[in-house]
Amino acid sequence: MPHSALMQPITLGRHTLKNRIVLPPLTRQRSGQPGNVPTDLMALYYQQRASAGFIVTEGTQIEPRGQGYAWTPGIYTNEQIAGWRKVTDAVHAKGGVIFAQLWHVGRVSHTALQPDGAAPIAPSALQALKVKAFIETGPNSGTLVEPSMPRELSVAEINELVALYAQAAKNALTAGFDGVEIHCANGYLVNQFISHHANQRTDEYGGSLPNRLRFLREVVEAVSAVVGPDRLGVRFTPLFTSTDQDRVYIGFVEDDPHGTYIEAIKVLEEVGIAYLSIAEADWDNAPDLPEVFRRDVRSTFSGRIIYAGRYTAERGAPLVAAGLADLIAFGRPFIANPDLPARIANGWPLNRLNAAALYGGTEEGFTDYPFYAEEREEALC
Repeated sequence: MPHSALMQPITLGRHTLKNRIVLPPLTRQRSGQPGNVPTDLMALYYQQRASAGFIVTEGTQIEPRGQGYAWTPGIYTNEQIAGWRKVTDAVHAKGGVIFAQLWHVGRVSHTALQPDGAAPIAPSALQALKVKAFIETGPNSGTLVEPSMPRELSVAEINELVALYAQAAKNALTAGFDGVEIHCANGYLVNQFISHHANQRTDEYGGSLPNRLRFLREVVEAVSAVVGPDRLGVRFTPLFTSTDQDRVYIGFVEDDPHGTYIEAIKVLEEVGIAYLSIAEADWDNAPDLPEVFRRDVRSTFSGRIIYAGRYTAERGAPLVAAGLADLIAFGRPFIANPDLPARIANGWPLNRLNAAALYGGTEEGFTDYPFYAEEREEALC
């Protein structure tokens, strides 16, 4: 079988996964309103995809200020925790393993999304450029907007944010998650601290690379203390720049991305976390990560390594077979094919993605994609 490397079981921390296929974090903007509460429909969506070896939820804001897009779910209220419990129960009923992605957008937000219409928060008072926030303009309608000018965090507030990440991790365990992933990618808060483009602080959190990695280290250590390093992952986008139709997400390409992120990965190795997830550029004809970077990642980090970004089974299986990756994440293919592992294993054709229904809405383009067995049954009728 050409894709057999993807179908082999593997351990991830304390968990044994049934295959190497991952449902990665995918923003869908379908939380219940008011309150950004996970819904029964979201529980069905994740349960449909529980044949993945590993599931990571969509980005889940750790506090109200962490939201940059309307209708994304949170994990800081009792109602949200109860909503996520429905999701984890549904996935576990099908034998799945699911982690929550802990998210704070930092400066990639708008005053319309912030408590009391306040400015977003950031390492430095620098407005995010070439990126959009998304605000609600009415029931089930919204628009992309330029992020608002942020204000610079004080050191005391940075310490409070570290505690908020730890509390969100506690909430995730209460909600029944098997672990958590910290979102340190795509130009959001942790990435803003790492990047010299967004971080122009002159205190212990800015300037030198070790200082810019301080917030990452403190958050990872605080969350690890709550869930244990064997139930913790981190996501990076070392060379990330992406355009998703009209919605633009741009991460920071450092002057020395290789050196910056190998040093960041050393922080993760010291803490001993279970896995590192690396999201690559995902537009058509995007360049691959350099082979030397993949090899340096492998030699630096002893945990499991996940790659995501435009992957097909044909492209991902050789990375696993070569030992450069342990698991491969499939984003859009998994949105459109809830039974993706079976389709990969059997060489079955894939459903076409409903691109117009990626963000917001109801079941259309969310839970209405057919399983291959259903398609076959309909074809025979």
